[in-house]
Amino acid sequence: MRNKLTDELAVCGLKTSLALAENHPESINRLFIREDQLKLFTKLCKNLAERKRPYKICENEELERISKTVHHQGVVAMIKEPVIEPLGREDLDFWASEGKTGLVLHDVGNDHNLGAIARAAAFFDVHFIIVNEQEGETRLSTSAYRLAEGGMEFVTVKKVRNTDAFLKEAGRKIIVLGTDTRTRKRITDLPDIVKDWSEKNKVPCPGIALVLGNEETGLPQNVKDNCWSLLRIPGTGNIESLNVSQAAALFLQRIYEV
Repeated sequence: MRNKLTDELAVCGLKTSLALAENHPESINRLFIREDQLKLFTKLCKNLAERKRPYKICENEELERISKTVHHQGVVAMIKEPVIEPLGREDLDFWASEGKTGLVLHDVGNDHNLGAIARAAAFFDVHFIIVNEQEGETRLSTSAYRLAEGGMEFVTVKKVRNTDAFLKEAGRKIIVLGTDTRTRKRITDLPDIVKDWSEKNKVPCPGIALVLGNEETGLPQNVKDNCWSLLRIPGTGNIESLNVSQAAALFLQRIYEV
């Protein structure tokens, strides 16, 4: 939940709040906590006191009111509302030079999916998550942070104005891989695809961008046209596709092993 009066975002959930307290305690403006969870946040409370920031022991009813969810798990941290900055040329250069993996989300509008994807991204050492700045695209929210289970503290979320234009530029420096349920190549072909690109471009450890689209409609043709290769996850065919966060986890596990 966003507090429009203070420009703050409620971050809740035990693992999410612990990760935030451990990695970015300076970003926490206020803390609301149930008494039974207080011992886990002693260090953070001391940090808040030193910075003259308040913390308050609360009951479940107040925590639910502040976070607008029953899934607060006894702790709510208020942070400055996150602003997603545009991806810069220096970000792409770093991505390429360090051989990092990044995710590009196009027309993924569910914040729960963003949270689940961020959790998988942190698990598999993904550096960037790129979102489109257009109306209706996924955003950093209380639910996204909660579903990430602390993963937001380990990924950098940036935005681009035009996905296919970005991929066209990125494709000169890193491998751009798209997902398509109807394409011929499978996820198991990934090592050969990376090897072919590396040999062609004489880059031994290339950066990789994995492009994920809307669960119902997939990637539009103009986005697919700017991918080096399209891959699918083979299955029984009983249902057409996986949830986008499930697909992300499977692809990232394969990329992590390459």
